[in-house]
Amino acid sequence: MHQQLISYIALGAPATRRPATENLPFLRPEIGFTPKWYHQALGIDFGEKWHIDPVYRKQAILAMRYEIDLRFPGNSIGRMDGQEESPDLLTGVFGACTVAAMFGVPIRYDKEQWPTSEHFQLTDEEMGRLKPVNPETNPFFQTLMKQVDWIEKNEGKVVGFINWQGVLNNAQRLRGQQLFLDMLVSPDLVMNLLECVTTTMIDAAKTLQKRQKQSGVNYSFFTVSNCLVNMIQPELYQEFILPFDIRIASEFDAIGIHNCAWNASPYLADYASVPKVGYIDMGISSDLSKARKLFPGTRRSLMYTPMDLVNKPIDDVRKDLEYIAANYGPCDIVAADIEEGSPDERVSKFIELCAQMSEQFG
Repeated sequence: MHQQLISYIALGAPATRRPATENLPFLRPEIGFTPKWYHQALGIDFGEKWHIDPVYRKQAILAMRYEIDLRFPGNSIGRMDGQEESPDLLTGVFGACTVAAMFGVPIRYDKEQWPTSEHFQLTDEEMGRLKPVNPETNPFFQTLMKQVDWIEKNEGKVVGFINWQGVLNNAQRLRGQQLFLDMLVSPDLVMNLLECVTTTMIDAAKTLQKRQKQSGVNYSFFTVSNCLVNMIQPELYQEFILPFDIRIASEFDAIGIHNCAWNASPYLADYASVPKVGYIDMGISSDLSKARKLFPGTRRSLMYTPMDLVNKPIDDVRKDLEYIAANYGPCDIVAADIEEGSPDERVSKFIELCAQMSEQFG
C-alpha cells in the first residue's frame, strides 16, 4: 500500500498536503485563512520580507498561532505532528511561484495576499529551445536553500513543504493563455515546455527532500496542483498532462492530485491510471461516489468553498456534510481561503459539525 496524504494548511500559507497519520477522523476538517485575514487581525506584512526572511516569518507564525489559539481554543488549525518541536518555517514560502521563478518569471509580492507570478510569455523560439533548470546552479533556488540552511541551524529540523504546483499550472505561467491554443497548433513546442517544467519540478523537489533528510525529516511524496485542468478537455489532459503526472508519480513514493473545488468527474478515470495516488481532492459537484470507488485506498478530500461556509444557512451546510460523508467518506473537508470578516462562530460550528458527522458515519 502506498503512502496516504492529507490536506495541510500551515499558518499564513495556501493549502498543500502532508503525510497522513493514524486514526484520522471520518470527516477531518482542515481550516485555513487568507493572508488578508491575518493582516487585518495582526497587521502582519506578507510582502517580500515574509518570504525571504525566516526570522521575520517565525515571529509572524508565532503571532498567528497565538491569535488562532485565542479565537479557537483546543483547535488543530495550522498544526502538523511534531511541529511544536520543530516549527514549520518552510510551507508557504514563495506561494505557488517557485518553479516559475526558477525559470526567471518575476514574483509580485503583496502585504496582504500570497505572491503571484508576473505576466510572462515565452516566444515560440524560446519555447523551442527551453531547457530544464538545474536546481544546483539556479540562483533563485539557491536563495531558498540558504533559508533551508538557516532553518536547520536554528530549529534543528527542516519541516514543511514547497508548493511545486502542477505541470499545466507552471507551463501556463511561462507561456500564458497562448498555451491552450498551442496544444492544438504547436503540440511539439508544448511537449518541450512540459518536459522542461516536469524535469525541473522533479529535480527541485528531490534536491530539497534530500537536504531535509539530512536534517532528520524524511519526505518522499509529491503533489501536483491541477488547478487549470478544467480549462482543457479530458482528451487534451490525456495527451499532454497525464503522461507527465504518471512520470512524476513514478519518481516518488506517493503522489497527491489537487483539483481546487472544480468538478473533477471528467478526469477521474484518467487520474485512476496514475500510480500511487495517496491523495485526491475535488469540489462537491464531482461524482463523489465514483471517486470513492476509483480511489478506495486513497485519502480523499473535498474542497468546501469559503463562500458556502459563510453564506449558506447552517442547515444546508449540515446537509452538505452529510452528503459528503455518505458518498465520499472517510475524507478530509478543506475549508481554505477564509476571508477577513468571516464570523469565528461559523468556523467553530463547521468544525463541530464535522465532528458530529465523524461520530455518525465513522
